[in-house]
Amino acid sequence: MRLGVVGAVVAALLLAGCGDDNKPKPFGQNMPSAGAVPSGSVAPGNNTQAAPAPGDVQAAAARWGIKPFAAPPKPPAQKPVKANLSAPVVVRQVPTDQKIVFVTLDDGAEKDPKFLDMLKDLGVPVTMFLNDTYIKQNPDYFKKLQQLGNTIQNHTVDHPNLKTLSAEAQKREICGDSDAIAAAYGKRPVLFRPPFGNYNDATLKAAGECGMGAIILWRESMQINDMQYDEGLKKLHPGDIILAHFRGPSELKGTTMTQMMANLFKKIQEQGFTIARLDDYV
Repeated sequence: MRLGVVGAVVAALLLAGCGDDNKPKPFGQNMPSAGAVPSGSVAPGNNTQAAPAPGDVQAAAARWGIKPFAAPPKPPAQKPVKANLSAPVVVRQVPTDQKIVFVTLDDGAEKDPKFLDMLKDLGVPVTMFLNDTYIKQNPDYFKKLQQLGNTIQNHTVDHPNLKTLSAEAQKREICGDSDAIAAAYGKRPVLFRPPFGNYNDATLKAAGECGMGAIILWRESMQINDMQYDEGLKKLHPGDIILAHFRGPSELKGTTMTQMMANLFKKIQEQGFTIARLDDYV
């Protein structure tokens, strides 16, 4: 993030999980919980990894101090959230009765090579919302993550507070990031996350014009050791979207990105959830 532009207050907001002053109701309602189907550790969809042997799964997860994830259930034949270019839907939770959550990673500042190893070992999907400012520093790093089956989505060119920009400037930020992602990775994004969760009517219009069918917010945000929840119960719900960031020790008080993500994965498992691919549901 360009902290010189947005200032120290923004830096504090980022460490707290990208401040969010828009609080739309979750898309869909919570349903009664149902357990995920146990299996291997490789998520469905376009993940290119071959399914490892059971012993390999155990050993791979143990390298990161966690247990293997149960495979998520088969995605529904029809996505429960329908994208809409003329009026992008705002989503912070996917309607489902399965005990699944969705992990998203923003910005792209930290490019820890061990995180590549972690996702290879665990076989869990993440959705990346990247700024072109960080992509162009090392496009191959995110390409390797994409080759594991993780998708790259839009987070603007250089992470401004969109609510402070004109409609034309917002469109440049959003369309410019889509152009850069398409050029680097061969596919235009269709999901958009506004920096800090801040957006207005002009943002929705610009997002639709740039090919975004959904605005993706979040229910929980990852801190160093635990999640920050949007309610007092400190509890995950089926279909929750979780926000994390590509961050390193300088922003995490000496904690590495893989340590932070291991903490997140443990918290998800402790509550009986597994991780599904957001793109299979939106």
